[in-house]
Amino acid sequence: MKSLLSAMLLMLFVGSSALLAGEKESEEKVKTDEPEKTVVIGAPAPDFRIKDSEGNEINLAKLTDKGPVLVRLTCGCAGCDKELTYFQTLHEEYKSLGLTSLAIFREPDTKVEEYVKQKKLKMLYAVDSEGASWKTFQTKTMPTNFLIEKGGKIRSIAAGCDPTGLLANKVSQKVADLLETEKVDVKATVQQKQASAKTETDSKK
Repeated sequence: MKSLLSAMLLMLFVGSSALLAGEKESEEKVKTDEPEKTVVIGAPAPDFRIKDSEGNEINLAKLTDKGPVLVRLTCGCAGCDKELTYFQTLHEEYKSLGLTSLAIFREPDTKVEEYVKQKKLKMLYAVDSEGASWKTFQTKTMPTNFLIEKGGKIRSIAAGCDPTGLLANKVSQKVADLLETEKVDVKATVQQKQASAKTETDSKK
């Protein structure tokens, strides 16, 4: 009787071990099939090219040969719209020190052209209605900001939408560190500009 019970327990143990081994093998196969994450901090930026609204090619490698580049993958939603003001200010404050800002909009061409005029956008921009740029940079988050050093290495990645300006301030700190200069408080700068504009408007009434 003991021999029979021992044999049954042994068979149960062997069966369970085989099942666990099979599950582990399946998990490892799934992990292996997933694409490797290569767009990470410290890695080279991907080979990225896109055409602007006039059909001219924007080559990320050529831009980073000249200096640091901030690539912003974004759209025109309410949150990104409010946040754009901070990134426009960031661009204006650091461009004289060599920073190039590139905004990629996942919107229809006609909508972006009207939006750019309305916002008086003065940075480089392009339209990617199909979202291929998001695949290239291996992100699904809208928006995502990639700060790339001169030479092409990724210095920082900031993902998510923050209409309050706090995330833009964090990016500003990264840019300042990279350029070895004093950080610009873009949130405070925007608030000051808005307050001045309001005062000027009120004085004309």
